Amino acid sequence: MSSHTLVPSNGLGLPIARMRQVFQTSEVERKLHALQSSGNDREHESLRNTYQRMLERGPERFAVKPSGVPDMADLYAQLPNFGEPLDDVKRHVALSHSSADSLELTPMLLLGPPGVGKTHFAKKLADMLGTHMSLVPMSSMTAGWLLSASSSQWKGAKPGKVFQALVDGEYANPVIVVDEIDKAAADAQYDPLGALYSLLEHDTAQSFTDEFAEVAIDASQVIWITTANDERSIPKPILNRMNVFQIDAPDAEASRQIARLLYDGIRKEHDWGGQ
Repeated sequence: MSSHTLVPSNGLGLPIARMRQVFQTSEVERKLHALQSSGNDREHESLRNTYQRMLERGPERFAVKPSGVPDMADLYAQLPNFGEPLDDVKRHVALSHSSADSLELTPMLLLGPPGVGKTHFAKKLADMLGTHMSLVPMSSMTAGWLLSASSSQWKGAKPGKVFQALVDGEYANPVIVVDEIDKAAADAQYDPLGALYSLLEHDTAQSFTDEFAEVAIDASQVIWITTANDERSIPKPILNRMNVFQIDAPDAEASRQIARLLYDGIRKEHDWGGQ
């Protein structure tokens, strides 16, 4: 098994632990053959294009983890009100470092008022781990179909966010943020959080089926972060699958520290910053 090293913007050396298959090529070929044999090419053009894109890209994606336990001092300074979830991440990284296992983080719920930096934390975490972040806003009008998509029989249907992150992305272990999970409105016909019952469980996530593509996807390595203002509307079985962290607003001194760091970061990203 070969290993490669990426060097992200934060300077950490991140070896590719391994290449991981996120779907079975034979299953996609079988689905595509059945579709072509049906003679309804025009009717199923989007689905056919999806299968062809999967075969062109291939099933292997990078599964990354830090080469060692990173110095997270900068993250603690940038996110002073996220000490507990950062401690949790550090423990998981240390555990994976001491073994040949892939990096696995227990799904987490960041609970707190708007504006405390919950989504910013997720982006910083993805940067540190050397993977990609995808945002799933559950307050959206179409939130019911975001995670697992809708059937290809529906007009304008397309794959869900989990499928897109794994099949169209580069990584087998992206960070997926389910934002404002408490805003997901269920109706009598469809539960927008229904897919999470299997996605947040490692064993069942290994064969997650997107309702559009109807091909099993290995989502077991996804790093899940959910955010909410109020946990009372989140079903207990989903809450029980996550580590819950209460995130309070930073105090005055911490707010000044965050502002200074953000200002310095903006200056460094622009040529005018040196002036």
